[in-house]
Amino acid sequence: MRRIKVVSEPTDLVPILRSFDTDVKREVFKRLSGGWVTSKVIQSEFGEEGMDALTFFEKSKLVETRWEAIPGGGTDKAYHGYYTSFHINTSCPTQDIAEILSVAAMTPEQFKAVEAEIDELVGADGNSARAITEKLNIPLIRLKSLLKRSNRLEFRGHLVKRIE
Repeated sequence: MRRIKVVSEPTDLVPILRSFDTDVKREVFKRLSGGWVTSKVIQSEFGEEGMDALTFFEKSKLVETRWEAIPGGGTDKAYHGYYTSFHINTSCPTQDIAEILSVAAMTPEQFKAVEAEIDELVGADGNSARAITEKLNIPLIRLKSLLKRSNRLEFRGHLVKRIE
């Protein structure tokens, strides 16, 4: 069955651009597009980077999941690529797209530094997006883009919280 991911929110470009930015992510997604694959198989074939890719795909809602029985007893989470194509139809002010694309283009080192700074402001209980943008002196669109890229942080209503 063909499933098309419709992208109308400009910040959703960040996870799409970051989903295929390394050879490992592309190969993991290709493997998931072929059928259901358990996390243990991804771990053995692609290592920790493959597991990080699974986490990112799951947060970005690019994969579907289910629990499968494994030989010898127990269960393991299995993943499958959900979409077969993308339809991107969005518009936004030039300054906003500049913020979005600059976040998508950040090096991993630059991103980790900013993510750590946000994580510190979030704390254990979360923090409001407005408070974070004021503290960091960044526009809300940049914060939204950073959170779409993060495996550790997410928006929940008007709060920024750690992913549990």
